[in-house]
Amino acid sequence: MVMFNRVSAEGYFTAGDGKLDWTVPDPALDQQAASRLAEPGTMLFGRKTYDMFESFWPKITGDAPTAPNPHAPGVSREMKVMADWINASEKLVFSRTKKNVRWNNSQLFHELDPKAVAALKQKPGPDIMIFGSGSIVSQLTAHGLIDEYQFVVAPVLLGTGRPPIADVSKRTMLELLEAKAYPAGNVMLRYAPKANRPLP
Repeated sequence: MVMFNRVSAEGYFTAGDGKLDWTVPDPALDQQAASRLAEPGTMLFGRKTYDMFESFWPKITGDAPTAPNPHAPGVSREMKVMADWINASEKLVFSRTKKNVRWNNSQLFHELDPKAVAALKQKPGPDIMIFGSGSIVSQLTAHGLIDEYQFVVAPVLLGTGRPPIADVSKRTMLELLEAKAYPAGNVMLRYAPKANRPLP
């Protein structure tokens, strides 16, 4: 299970007002992400991130996007590749307040059951992905269910915002798997919890 989040230099994944317009566009980063997509997989979401994804990704397939990019103006070819993958993937949404989900391949759950998520991880297929969804990431971290944390650190300080992981009582030591800088100043950091690393 892999968590992916863009964060500011001080570690916020949303600004204080919840907006994402602070991220720094980086074509090289998008090209790498698109090139690594294989068969459709499974994604986990909290309500806010699911609603944000649903308002954008289904609407940029085809020739003319019908939704504004929340990060920056324009929609690249790589983003369309990512849109096809996201739209085809299974989407599991965890929300106590949401009544239904209409986006294709979506299922709604009113509670996050750690045992059910652990069982889901045992099924064959690509890595389960989590984007945004700070409350879900925090719960999964507390239960030791995330195998890899991917942070794209943007060269910007927001001053105020929300961290992707909060209210987790235990400390988790991480092992650096990769650190890679990109032309626009973004840095990809990949970490794995040390306890989850296989023995040599």
